[in-house]
Amino acid sequence: MLATITLATNQPWFGIWLGSTLGMVAADGLAIAVGRVLGKRLPERAVKIGAAAAFFIFGALLVAEGVRG
Repeated sequence: MLATITLATNQPWFGIWLGSTLGMVAADGLAIAVGRVLGKRLPERAVKIGAAAAFFIFGALLVAEGVRG
């Protein structure tokens, strides 16, 4: 979002808005499609455990980065 706003200050805003909107729609569509396929093939419990593990790992990394300064 910040990159889009910054870019729109120096470039024509409509092209920036259109590109960022289309990019978000494409990314969301891909995530929905992949989620639908994986949801049919993976058990719900495995997805929950994987999501919890990823959340914990990324959280721990961010805390460690903040502590180091």
